[in-house]
Amino acid sequence: MNGKPQRDPRVDQAAATDESLLDAHERLLGRHPDDGARYRLLPIGILFALSALVLFSGTYLNRYAGHYSASIYNENAKPSIGGAAAPKMDPLAVGEIQFKNVCITCHQAGGQGIPGTYPPLAGSEWVTGSPARAVRIVVYGLKGDVHVQGHLFNAAAMPVFGQQVTGSVYNWNDERIAAVLTYVRHAWGNNADPVSADDVTAIRKAVGDRREMTEAELEQVK
Repeated sequence: MNGKPQRDPRVDQAAATDESLLDAHERLLGRHPDDGARYRLLPIGILFALSALVLFSGTYLNRYAGHYSASIYNENAKPSIGGAAAPKMDPLAVGEIQFKNVCITCHQAGGQGIPGTYPPLAGSEWVTGSPARAVRIVVYGLKGDVHVQGHLFNAAAMPVFGQQVTGSVYNWNDERIAAVLTYVRHAWGNNADPVSADDVTAIRKAVGDRREMTEAELEQVK
């Protein structure tokens, strides 16, 4: 009888350490433990790419989807050559806005001006008289003495408002000038004919580019 004790494989298995068991499993699976935190970047890259695609798609739809208007996505709608023309604003309303934005500083809200400095527009013969004179005053400006309702004003010059005119401070187009003149010729009890953009254009082209006008030059205009 052999006196050497036989080894029990169950006892040997129980004596194995956790590390040896993990190493054995890794060898069987052909993998190595990720002790160095060696993460794979491919899944993270795919996640970021998908997130960027979702963000771009949402931004694109918000900008170009036409706010999901039924008129845009109506497949049965007839072809159109363009949208409806925007309605024209009342020249009096446009002129009032421009007057309050700029002219009110000198001529005051009631058109009374400032004595000795800025002439009044309410009841002014220059405002309600010949539209050709009024247009020239706004387009080309006015310098020197000017008499309004028998009173002398010589402390300040009227700036140049006309478009493409030398020395123009505001470079207003003909439509804007016509609207302002139409407004002041109807406000504060004034009662004179409106001025059209065509009127302003015709005068500006006939006179051409020039410096500010004087009272003597304006008196020659009928």
